[in-house]
Amino acid sequence: MTPRELAEEAISRFNKKITNEIFTLIQSDHELMLQYLRIVERDGLDTTNQTIGKVVKAEYGLTNADREDNPSCTLIQSHQKFE
Repeated sequence: MTPRELAEEAISRFNKKITNEIFTLIQSDHELMLQYLRIVERDGLDTTNQTIGKVVKAEYGLTNADREDNPSCTLIQSHQKFE
């Protein structure tokens, strides 16, 4: 394995965790969580999570292949469709 291949593999693994980390940040930050709950109340859970997922995907240039199979964040455990 070359240094470049090692870096690419590490980046690929990190990419799979980005969306989960964003949702974990929202969940663990009091102010962000309050805003999240207000948005969910107004727009619905699926719309809110899908929109956040799409924004993360676009911001970081992710593909559907970059999705983590078993996210640890409870906000998205059953809502993984960010297409």
